[in-house]
Amino acid sequence: MSICLPDYNNCTVNLACSILKEFGAERPEHPTLPAADRLLSKKHYTNIVVLLLDALGQNVLEHNLDADGFFRRHLITTYSSVFPSTTAAATTSLDSALCPSEHGWLGWNCYFSEIGRTVTVLLNRDAETGEPIKDFHVAKTYCPYRTVTERILDTGAGAYISMPYAAPYPKTFSAVCARIQELCAIKSRKYIYAYWDEPDNTMHTTGCYSEDSRSVLMNIEQEVETMCKKLAGTDTLLFITADHGHMNSTNLILTDYPDLMECLLLPPFIEARAAGFSVKPEAEEKFVNIFHFHFGSHFKLMTKSEVISSGLFGPAVSGSRLQKMLGDYLAISTDRFSLYRTAEKAARNIGTHAGLTEEEMRIPLIAI
Repeated sequence: MSICLPDYNNCTVNLACSILKEFGAERPEHPTLPAADRLLSKKHYTNIVVLLLDALGQNVLEHNLDADGFFRRHLITTYSSVFPSTTAAATTSLDSALCPSEHGWLGWNCYFSEIGRTVTVLLNRDAETGEPIKDFHVAKTYCPYRTVTERILDTGAGAYISMPYAAPYPKTFSAVCARIQELCAIKSRKYIYAYWDEPDNTMHTTGCYSEDSRSVLMNIEQEVETMCKKLAGTDTLLFITADHGHMNSTNLILTDYPDLMECLLLPPFIEARAAGFSVKPEAEEKFVNIFHFHFGSHFKLMTKSEVISSGLFGPAVSGSRLQKMLGDYLAISTDRFSLYRTAEKAARNIGTHAGLTEEEMRIPLIAI
């Protein structure tokens, strides 16, 4: 299985920088994306839309949709996700034009030393109990950033969102598309960021190449094609992309390895395929030996300093939270194996992501 490292000069961060540059927002922190720049340089479109379909990796696109279908006909390039190749890190990178090392939303579950808790960042829930954290939003408090839409609004242009988690909260993909159409009918210049949580949800429960996943993707493709016909004459450039790819997984359950678990200060965090470990100081050597014995042929175990110097999460930044949030070791899957904390979570995830395989890291950029 081939490893694919993140390319922080050719990834979703750079797409966000192209959008910022097009609207004359404050200078982007990173290079722009050449494939997007070529289209944006042709004219100043009234409407620029980015539609993110969760987990629409290049492999998913090729295996589930016809070569002469609407999406693959309009494919302009493939490029890189960020690391970890997962929604919390990758959507935040597109939303902020920052690398994970800069914005700090590293994965599904992040440990925050300020409160001594591991938090499911997008849901703002305690990762151990599932209880909502009611007093404040943890990630937004300790890892704040300015969004691309906020920075575009500062220029005087319009900037809007169409997704189930932002007002007016469209609950179906048809409703997401309908909101895009309504916004594009407004005559002023604007950016629209849209998101839908499929095919990710279906692929987690049924696998990447199931009939259910194929059906979901075909329906999405058909709805987007219909929307594009209705957008004719509105002077709109639509980009369709993904936050990361997806793969079918062989799941290991960490509680089956009590010798490893007793070395830990707290349960593993970040992701099942990019697992952070905080280790008892007196058990470091034991932990490393046990980990290599059980998992060494499937995972690369790196120290915190090795991870930071490698640039996997992006460039090291002065004052970055990476030092606080990584733990002592990071275990990165190099094949199909994933490390889930419980049997229940392992059973829920036939398909998964967050590692460094080409299936997880390579994503499409489609433009209409």
